[in-house]
Amino acid sequence: MEWRKERDEFFKNHQRSPLTPSEKRNFKGLKYYPFDPRYKFCGSIERFILHINNPKYYATFLTNKGINKRYIRYEKFHFNLDGQEHTLEVCKSILSDTLFIPFKDKTNGKDTYDGGRYIDAEILSGYQMVLDFNMAYYPSCAYNEKFICVLRRKKICRILRSEPAKKFSSNFSFF
Repeated sequence: MEWRKERDEFFKNHQRSPLTPSEKRNFKGLKYYPFDPRYKFCGSIERFILHINNPKYYATFLTNKGINKRYIRYEKFHFNLDGQEHTLEVCKSILSDTLFIPFKDKTNGKDTYDGGRYIDAEILSGYQMVLDFNMAYYPSCAYNEKFICVLRRKKICRILRSEPAKKFSSNFSFF
C-alpha cells in the first residue's frame, strides 16, 4: 500500500520524524498487519449541530504530558460489521478539516502500543466518510516521549467484535 511506503519514508528521512538520528540510520520500516478489506467502511455521517457555547461542542482529551487538547465533536458514523450495527463518535481538529479517531483494542500492550492507535479520515462530498482500520497508526509518543499525544478518555464505547483477524482480534474501545 502506497501510504505505508510514504509513512516509512517519513520516519526514515523527515525532520519531524519521531525517530532520533541514530534510529533513522538503522530504520528498516514499520511493522504492519496484512490488509483486511473487512475493516474498511464507507458511509454517511450524522453531523452534530452544536453551538460553540454548548459544553458538548468540544471533546477534551488528556495528553501524555498532562495537558488537555481540544477537538470539535463533529459527527456520528454508523457502520455494520459481521451483521452488527455500530456507531462511532468522530472528532475534528480545530485547525483543519481532518477527522480524528483514537482507539484501543485488546492487542494494546501485547502486540501493539499500550496507548492505542489513531485513524485520520476526511469529510467527503455529501457528508460521506471512509473509516479504514487498516490505516491505523501509533501516535508519535509511542516512538519518542518528547511528542505530545492524546490519551484515552474515561468514557469508553466498546463497539467492534471480530473474528481472529490478527490486527483486530477483539473488542475496540473508542475514546
